[in-house]
Amino acid sequence: MYKKISLLFFLFISNIFFAQTDTPQVKEIKDILAKSGEYLNKLECDKSMLLAKTALQKAIKIDNPEQTARAYNLIGLNLEQYSDFKKAIFFYQKGLTFVNKTSNDFVKYAIHTNLANCYCFEKIDYKKGIYHYKQAIYFVNLLKDDYAIMFAYLNITSAYFAVEDYNNGIRYLKTAEKLIASQDDLESKIMYNSLIGGYYAYKNDFDKSEKYYKTALKFCNENTKELLESNAAEVYDDISRMYAKKKDFSSAYEYMEKYNQLKDKLYEEEHSQVEKQSGMSSVLNEYKRQISHIEFEKQQQLELINQNKKVTILLFILSIILVLLLLSLYKYYLFKQKTNLLLVKNNKEIQKAKENAEELLTLKSQFISTISHELRTPLYGVVGIVDIIKDENPKLAKSDYMKSLSFSTNYLLSLVNDVLQLSKFESRVIKLEDNEFNIFDEVSAIFGSSNMIYNKNNNKVTFDIDPNIPKKIIGDNSRLAQILINLLDNSLKFTNQGEVSLTINLIKNDDDYSYLKFEVKDTGIGIAPENQKLIFDNFVHIKNMNYPYQGTGIGLSIVHYLIEMFESTIEIESELGKGCAFNFTIKFKNRCNNEYLLQNINTEQSELVPINVLLIEDNKINQLVTQKSLMKLNCNVEIVETGSEALNLITQDAFDLIVTDINLPDISGFEITKKIRNSNIKTPVFAVTAYSYDEIKLQAIESGIDEIFVKPFKSEELSAKIREYIYDDSDN
Repeated sequence: MYKKISLLFFLFISNIFFAQTDTPQVKEIKDILAKSGEYLNKLECDKSMLLAKTALQKAIKIDNPEQTARAYNLIGLNLEQYSDFKKAIFFYQKGLTFVNKTSNDFVKYAIHTNLANCYCFEKIDYKKGIYHYKQAIYFVNLLKDDYAIMFAYLNITSAYFAVEDYNNGIRYLKTAEKLIASQDDLESKIMYNSLIGGYYAYKNDFDKSEKYYKTALKFCNENTKELLESNAAEVYDDISRMYAKKKDFSSAYEYMEKYNQLKDKLYEEEHSQVEKQSGMSSVLNEYKRQISHIEFEKQQQLELINQNKKVTILLFILSIILVLLLLSLYKYYLFKQKTNLLLVKNNKEIQKAKENAEELLTLKSQFISTISHELRTPLYGVVGIVDIIKDENPKLAKSDYMKSLSFSTNYLLSLVNDVLQLSKFESRVIKLEDNEFNIFDEVSAIFGSSNMIYNKNNNKVTFDIDPNIPKKIIGDNSRLAQILINLLDNSLKFTNQGEVSLTINLIKNDDDYSYLKFEVKDTGIGIAPENQKLIFDNFVHIKNMNYPYQGTGIGLSIVHYLIEMFESTIEIESELGKGCAFNFTIKFKNRCNNEYLLQNINTEQSELVPINVLLIEDNKINQLVTQKSLMKLNCNVEIVETGSEALNLITQDAFDLIVTDINLPDISGFEITKKIRNSNIKTPVFAVTAYSYDEIKLQAIESGIDEIFVKPFKSEELSAKIREYIYDDSDN
């Protein structure tokens, strides 16, 4: 049950807002709207619509949003009389777009109320209806009109009760109750008693419900002008439903009959309106078309005005820009003159800096070359002597200490090579080797070395290897060991009285390859997320005030480069204070690869025919190491320390092979080889040097050296080349 008060108030709106300050045009529009309202009140809708359209056209022409909104509101009220509620809603919403541009709270209240009535009274959309009732309540409270406020609260209560939201509805009804007492209005009393009766029916308090419904009917019967018959019909329907819920079906039937009789009467009265509506349909459509045309013309005028404004503004802006551009060009000219002077000065400084940088780069290259030679020479002696001790003392070779010593010397050699050749990692000059090895033995050697070195931190070091991994796999075990040692070294450094573990699992195995997943995990200090990518950069230390550490900062960068060489990537999982976990996956060839086995048969398995070798070496330790390596290959070795001695012997005695150092006291290995080749001597010449291969390759080729061995080298490499140059040639 809703109170449609918008029509009753419309005439009031027409008169209350006339002001002395109104222009003649606005006053004319208000007079037209007032007359339209009078026709509507008499239900002469065709006349009302015609006047409303005229008012709308004039309001749009003078661009008056308030009068435009009132005209749309009046059109919507007319459409409601013809039960064309969808069109009514359309025009109410049009009115809202204009009234929102004004400060007229009463018109806003009226249009929101009319929209809400359409949505709820016709059961179109209760949710939207409640929204507009709330908007209407907001604006009517600003007007402080108790009569309008009272019906606004009664209407929103009806909407909430219609969707059975009694808890929200009763709050508004209690507010309306206070206002009803101050208003001598019959319809509001009927609505209130009917609504409160419905509330108590919902609560199953049928005695109170019956009392309030009958009070509502009592007020309906006091209506002498029969203006409230629709209200009475709704009360009959509601009380009938209450009796049915109470299971008093006799009373329910009685009131249902009264409802049907009154409803039939009201239907007959409304039926004539429907007939009128059918005759007015084409008229309404024509009005709507004309209204749209009016709006379109107005919109075109506004767009033309706006375009002219935009052109004027644009010309003004362009003028400003042109002035600013001229100023900028002048400033730029001055700046350019100043900049040219600075550039001349800076170019001179840059040229000088470039020359200094080139000089520093040359010095750096010389330094690296010198360091490379100075480190590799003693390391060659250390590695060689360890091998000699192992060969001469088989029992000692099986000792854990000797294994750790051997492993550590090899690792130290790899570390030195990596430090000195870090740039080669970046340019991918270094290549992986294919060696057959046992992953279990490799890990045992690694952990033996690591536990001996880092037990000062009292860490528990463990490893777990998947037993399904093949016993023999093929790959670069030295580089793999380098990766694992660097990762273990990193974990052991930053873990104190904790646990460091290595886990290796076989994740895939086919005919050709085994895919192994490695994980190094610790319980150390951890790495913050923002630093997890930085740790793989060269010479980077992550600062930690609670855990100071000094080191080269290249261990993890070497790991990163090496894992990329294995065509893999490393991943890290870590939290501060909770440790780290590094994991990566590498594929290795399986031993069943026959091609590999044929290419890598150990040359030492077949007995080599003795050959005579001249060794040119001035370093006593290196003499010993190289001599032992050659003797293991069934070579008779004669040693000289200078190039002059070597040249005298070569002309007197026949040697099968000449092995020479590059740096000698008198002349270099390059010069010795040149003299040999100039003497038409074809004896193979092997150079043993501490310089890197790239540094001396061109000189070696030019001088006639056949092979270069960078200290320290493996005896297997020497054996393979001797077989290639000496025995293969002899076979031919």
